[in-house]
Amino acid sequence: MSVNPIDYAVISQALIAAAREMGAKLIRSAYSTILREARDGSAGLMDRHGNTVAQAELIPMQLGPIGMTLRACLKRHPIETLKEGDFLINNDPFEGGQHIPDVFIFTPIFVDGKVVGFGASVAHHLDLGGGAPGLNIHASDVYQEGLRIPPSRYSYTTDWNGGSFERLVTANVRVPDLTIGDFNAQFAANAIGAGRVRELSARYGADAVMAVMAEMQDYSERRVRAAIAQAPKGVYYGEDAVDDDGLSDTPLTIKTKVTISDDGVEVDFEGTCAQVKRNLNCPYSSTLSAVLSCVKSVLTSPDIPYNEGMARPITVKVPYGSLMNPRPPAPVRARMVPAFRAYNAVMKALAQALPDRVIACGYDTTTAFCLSRLGEKGYSVYLEIFGGGYGGSKEADGCDAVDGPLSNCSNAPVESLDLDYDFFRVAAYALDPDSFGMGARRGGAGFGRRYAITQDDVQLAIYSDRFRRAPEGLFGGEPGKMGYCRIHHVDGKVEDLRSKAAVDLKKGDVVEIFVGGGGGYGDPRDRPAHMLDRDLADGMLRSDPRARKLAAE
Repeated sequence: MSVNPIDYAVISQALIAAAREMGAKLIRSAYSTILREARDGSAGLMDRHGNTVAQAELIPMQLGPIGMTLRACLKRHPIETLKEGDFLINNDPFEGGQHIPDVFIFTPIFVDGKVVGFGASVAHHLDLGGGAPGLNIHASDVYQEGLRIPPSRYSYTTDWNGGSFERLVTANVRVPDLTIGDFNAQFAANAIGAGRVRELSARYGADAVMAVMAEMQDYSERRVRAAIAQAPKGVYYGEDAVDDDGLSDTPLTIKTKVTISDDGVEVDFEGTCAQVKRNLNCPYSSTLSAVLSCVKSVLTSPDIPYNEGMARPITVKVPYGSLMNPRPPAPVRARMVPAFRAYNAVMKALAQALPDRVIACGYDTTTAFCLSRLGEKGYSVYLEIFGGGYGGSKEADGCDAVDGPLSNCSNAPVESLDLDYDFFRVAAYALDPDSFGMGARRGGAGFGRRYAITQDDVQLAIYSDRFRRAPEGLFGGEPGKMGYCRIHHVDGKVEDLRSKAAVDLKKGDVVEIFVGGGGGYGDPRDRPAHMLDRDLADGMLRSDPRARKLAAE
């Protein structure tokens, strides 16, 4: 069915607006700090074939391969078998999911008895069971990471709201009120999307809405192919590495070969290290998402809608059994860490082709920081995601102290933490001067937090990276500062943790977490004087590098 240009413009923008409204509903309805404050969730609309049509601007990593997640459900539960009130759910890392905490829920949208699309949402749930509250750093397989939900179909009417599936989830999590509340936020977000699609269908007809969904994807595909056609053709190589797997000191190397042809881009991870025994493995869906995010940001324009069509010209090959495409039952909880290194490796390769459109390595690490305690009334679990500084680019300095380009989580306000948790308090929280790499454009600054533990029997779990390998600068830029996690014990002992660690804490202990800055872009000697003056005035530089240079001479 063809749609006239005016109707296409109205319907397409309405679908995009609906996806954004879904995202707002998800966050505003959430119970846990990880979703309500940190905004670790996403929402969007899918067509009836399981392809992404529109999405909220929340977490790129979660939504990049969401079509794969839904199609895994539709393979087991074909669209013609779905009924009003059904929902599909999936968090299986080896069947289209990413990692156990990210639960995807899909609600079929019926119009006149026919499914025209799906409302989709995903949320990072604070706790889904497993071997430790919030984060099991010692997991050696996926079974120890929490409740694994294969692609499944349930009824909202009979299986939720006190039904068997809700009771199953409740019985397997440590903070059921928060977890069930966040599930309900996902259902609410999906309901918003379904309602908006039905309204459009009532006004323009379901066939017109579905035709627009298809054309939106075709439009993005055409725009991406046109952008690729303008890029220099050739084969380019990039490489980066995770510090270690938490067991040894051996770096986990990620290699990539990027081939730009006339009508597409192929990214091949041949030569990447084998999967590991700890949770640093990255499922294929997450690797795909990292590649798509990097290629789109470098090769295309920001105004190209991110949907399934955007991915069609991009092929991603990953050896099975490697760090970036592990065999089950490999643990995958910390998959964002190698995903970021894949992003960095692809960015380095593209820097050879398009040096004016790339950024230097940022801190680019998901630092998952978890404090938990079992009290008389049950578990209390705090989990937050920290970013760091972005890398500099030709046109601008890197952003200071924000989550990485694959994640986009917000920080949880200290006031919110004070209200929700009584076994710790945030004692300090500040940007760190000189934590970035200098360059013609500097990297973004990192930051530090200090947590004062106010009760006994508290557990700390953390996974991070860049404690041993600094974010590299680009084209002469200097590296950013490395991170660390340090415990100042009440007995006076100071303990430096590895980037992947778990430890018991006592009342009076202080935990200091620092995430570093991004690498600089270009020769530091080319940095404009007014930018140096601004950094000095803002307190981002402790001393004037020009004075240091004169003193050295």
